Amino acid sequence: MRSRELIVESLKLPKDSMLGAAIVTVTGNREAFVENYKGILEYTTESIVLQGKNARICFEGKNLSIDYYTNEDMKISGKIDALRYL
Repeated sequence: MRSRELIVESLKLPKDSMLGAAIVTVTGNREAFVENYKGILEYTTESIVLQGKNARICFEGKNLSIDYYTNEDMKISGKIDALRYL
């Protein structure tokens, strides 16, 4: 895997799309957009846990919901209190 990272870096290619890394964009504490996730592991109104390629992504808060999701991306809304990588 390290050699692939070196190639991507030396060619100045975007790491997120070439290595399949998750991209998390948080707008304030009310919305989050997640790209390149692998699956949903847990989904409650207080916790949403997603599987990324290299880590789990955990959203904690209140009234959390997944507004939409596709194979590539999703939108999470609610009051986001914490975002952790496990």
